[in-house]
Amino acid sequence: MRILIAEDDTDISESYKDALEARNHIVMLAENGEECLELYNKELKREQTEIENGERRGTPFDAVILDYMMPRKDGMQVAKEILEINPKQRIIFASAYVEETLEDTVKQLKQVVELMQKPFGADALVNTIEDKEIYEGLKQIMLNLKQIKDANPSPKQLKSLLESLKKIQKGRTF
Repeated sequence: MRILIAEDDTDISESYKDALEARNHIVMLAENGEECLELYNKELKREQTEIENGERRGTPFDAVILDYMMPRKDGMQVAKEILEINPKQRIIFASAYVEETLEDTVKQLKQVVELMQKPFGADALVNTIEDKEIYEGLKQIMLNLKQIKDANPSPKQLKSLLESLKKIQKGRTF
């Protein structure tokens, strides 16, 4: 799998990279939101060239892990731009504040993305990325989200969404 990680703490991003590469994943690192978008767009152009040559992957990365709070552009701004270009891109937010992040993703992105509550171990990240059932479960949560009016969930609805995320992520990270 190809993974893009945007994390401003070099020690954290390197530990994630080491754990993922030990499982034979290809990992690219960005230290801030702007650099993440530059790498994403560069890989997207490369993928479009491959499509023209008859090869196809679908998205430039199997997953993009975004630190919620980063310099230059925060994770939410980066997610918005990536999802405008490629709505099928798998996004995983790393945040100490999962409830606030969930509410923000629903209101600003009009969708639910995967969340991992910091701090979490590199093994939890690897297991989450490699678990194919999570993304399928997320599609079901998105169907439930469509029932929330104007993407402005009540506290009860947010709690329900959070519980659904915990369930599909098998309680690994929050």
